[in-house]
Amino acid sequence: MNFNEKTINKRNIYSGKVITLDIHNVQLTNAAIAEREIITHPGGVAVIPINKDNEIYLVKQFRKPYEAEILEIPAGKLEKGELPETCGSRELKEETGLTASKIIFLTQMYPSPGYTDEVVHIYMAEDLVEGEAARDEDEFLNVYKYKLDEAVQMIKEGIIKDAKTIIAVMMVKLLIEKQPADIA
Repeated sequence: MNFNEKTINKRNIYSGKVITLDIHNVQLTNAAIAEREIITHPGGVAVIPINKDNEIYLVKQFRKPYEAEILEIPAGKLEKGELPETCGSRELKEETGLTASKIIFLTQMYPSPGYTDEVVHIYMAEDLVEGEAARDEDEFLNVYKYKLDEAVQMIKEGIIKDAKTIIAVMMVKLLIEKQPADIA
């Protein structure tokens, strides 16, 4: 059986720089009416940079919703009309100062499908060249380098909690285990 919800009407509650919040009245499969709060987001891109020594670069920045500093792979919001690969290269340079001659698509993920339409495109960056970061004026972060196996252990220990980072680290770990000569 297929389950579907038909939007009967929607009203906007909030429109900001990054998100909009709408209330949808929907008809359920059983004909009942329900209300859904939906955040519309332009989407984002995350990049896991990995060097020839199987070291990855993570950024640590304060995240207000959690009132804590979070370890993450470099990431950012897609601009209108921007290609995900272009966004990934831009964010990598802005946050870490790194440029990469190889940007490889890994996957897409839905961070919270219960209330947002956001899609995060995840890439791996290889053949890295270090340079100067060009951070936004409201962006404060530190860059750290970890062995891939160390990052996997940090996930197991609950130190790395960010979903896009966990997905990227584990995907790269699987790729390296399957085809070690193709990654480094």
